[in-house]
Amino acid sequence: MIPIQESVKGITFAVKVHPRAHRNAITGTVGDAVKLALTAPPVEGKANQAVIEFLADLFAIPRSSVTIASGETSRNKVVRISGLNRVTVEQCLAGALTRSS
Repeated sequence: MIPIQESVKGITFAVKVHPRAHRNAITGTVGDAVKLALTAPPVEGKANQAVIEFLADLFAIPRSSVTIASGETSRNKVVRISGLNRVTVEQCLAGALTRSS
């Protein structure tokens, strides 16, 4: 499982984005990050918006609860989830990773 940090602002974890994929999905892990395939291109913030929308749907939370804490112009991002506890995030990610295998 990837490292997940918990702070007052929320839960953070690393994501590596693969833009212009055939479908939106978690495709595994790479190093300490969740590998996320997205159909959106990496231009004008479209991939960042797709990350937020995908994770909001995955965790069944509002899009406003998902932010990109760092890496807005990089494929390697740190995502912050607010309003959920660490255990819920870990379970959701573990389920998504299991389905991707």
